[in-house]
Amino acid sequence: QVQLVESGGGLVQAGGSLRLSCTASGRTFSLYTYGMGWFRQAPGKDREFVARIGWSGASAAYADSVKGRFTISGDNAKNTVDLQMNSVHPEETAVYYCAAARSWRPEERNYGVDYWGKGTLVTVSS
Repeated sequence: QVQLVESGGGLVQAGGSLRLSCTASGRTFSLYTYGMGWFRQAPGKDREFVARIGWSGASAAYADSVKGRFTISGDNAKNTVDLQMNSVHPEETAVYYCAAARSWRPEERNYGVDYWGKGTLVTVSS
């Protein structure tokens, strides 16, 4: 069984920065076989894609709304993936979820995600 545990959420002022981390564990889990990503769900809205990386940290991709402000990075040795969020906006208040997928499929509703973390709350104050 694969477990994803997020950390780093909290309260941040608009324009500030926050770094989220996700640690993956499981007997067969490896960043060499799973891509990792971040999604978020704001109150009253659907969960949406934020950023992802492919196997071994390659092929980073971002939602248009966060390009140039957020950076995703992975550590294969530690099975961790981080999301550095800069210049955050109040409308980015949401629960941020870590996700793992053998194959990202953006055309599917769940993006091809195989495993989800439980989420960490980010609150951006204005």
